[in-house]
Amino acid sequence: MPFRRDHDPSAEEATDALVDGDQALVTGTAVAALRHRDFRVVWTGTFASNIGTWMQNVLLGAFALQLTHDASYVGLVYFAQLGPLLFLAPLGGMLADILDRRKLLIWMQLEQVVFSVLLAVLAAADHPNKWAIFFCVLAIGIGNALSGPAISALLPTLVPREDLPGAVSLQSVQMNLSRVIGPAIGAPLYAMFGVATVFGINAATYGFAIVSLVIARYPARPVRAMSDTGLTRFLSGFKLAAADPLIRRVLVTMTTFSFFSLTFVGLMPEIAEANFDIGPKSAVYGFLYATFGLGAAMGAVTVGTYLAHHSKAKIARRSLVAFAILLTTFALVRDASLAFPVAFVLGFVYFMTITSLSIALQSHLDDAIRGRIMALWIMAFGGVVPLGVLAGGVLVGFISITSVMLIGAVVALLLAWYCDLESAGSDV
Repeated sequence: MPFRRDHDPSAEEATDALVDGDQALVTGTAVAALRHRDFRVVWTGTFASNIGTWMQNVLLGAFALQLTHDASYVGLVYFAQLGPLLFLAPLGGMLADILDRRKLLIWMQLEQVVFSVLLAVLAAADHPNKWAIFFCVLAIGIGNALSGPAISALLPTLVPREDLPGAVSLQSVQMNLSRVIGPAIGAPLYAMFGVATVFGINAATYGFAIVSLVIARYPARPVRAMSDTGLTRFLSGFKLAAADPLIRRVLVTMTTFSFFSLTFVGLMPEIAEANFDIGPKSAVYGFLYATFGLGAAMGAVTVGTYLAHHSKAKIARRSLVAFAILLTTFALVRDASLAFPVAFVLGFVYFMTITSLSIALQSHLDDAIRGRIMALWIMAFGGVVPLGVLAGGVLVGFISITSVMLIGAVVALLLAWYCDLESAGSDV
């Protein structure tokens, strides 16, 4: 069964995508993707909402610690944020393939609005109930897990196939810039107005996503019934992935990379303190993490612009080699002044890898199965990283943080050999 789909834009959209005044635009780039009105509307709305989400996410840990002074409760809240991605993403993917994706997304955004408002109200109390806080965060995490596959499946359908690489790269840009901009806005607001205000602002930002989903126009998409039922239907994405060599290779690469090679992302405070003598609560640490995030965003932009017409299969393999070299360098550096440029370039090649793999996967998919396969991608990318961080944190108790990073570098190098997407059928 071929996992491909074609999308024919309207004449108006095709003209907008290819012509800017008298200047022809290069198809497949991020700029070309932004020329499509409906993609631009939904991308902008969800970007604004994600900024609000990351304003809240980075402060939840600090708020949980301030509330209880209990590290285990902080970990529990962190799990409530991201744990649902690992367990509920397949359900979200199944729903994205059998329901109207726009309606599903709107309902899930509304669910997150309700619990975000409740979270703000609870946080404003003199003595917030820690379990009420936990269940609010868990409910928001569930809504995010159920909506993630739908938005990943919806956005690529808002551009013609030739501009899909640019659309996917912009999804990666959005992911990283929201992680940089959100904390940059949220931290000073927290200092001036308190955590409840930040949570309330996040609740309001969901409105941008909801409005954009309402006003955008969508290509006709017949909803196809599934022959499977029950648990078989729930697990159908795994069956589809196992049957296709390219999907299988991309997902195995991403899962292994997330577990072994990306532990440093969650352990960055330990790295900063142990290797660079930078306090994790300092402004310098915040700048270090922002530098890494900015590098990641620039890597995604580069794949969608300068490298838009280069083989994504080759970019992925070469980026994995570069990542292994740079992660080794980052592990061995002890000079704080050198940590910043290395962190920037490490973030750059990190998201060149992620974006190239994502484009290769999305370009290969038929729209009828896109939701279920993107759910597995979300699990591999978002759900497995916390497990790797947990394992890496335990391992640091026996070996150094430097050794943990070097293990990740070796795994990335092995994945560069394994990740041969051209032999698996990639044509992008």
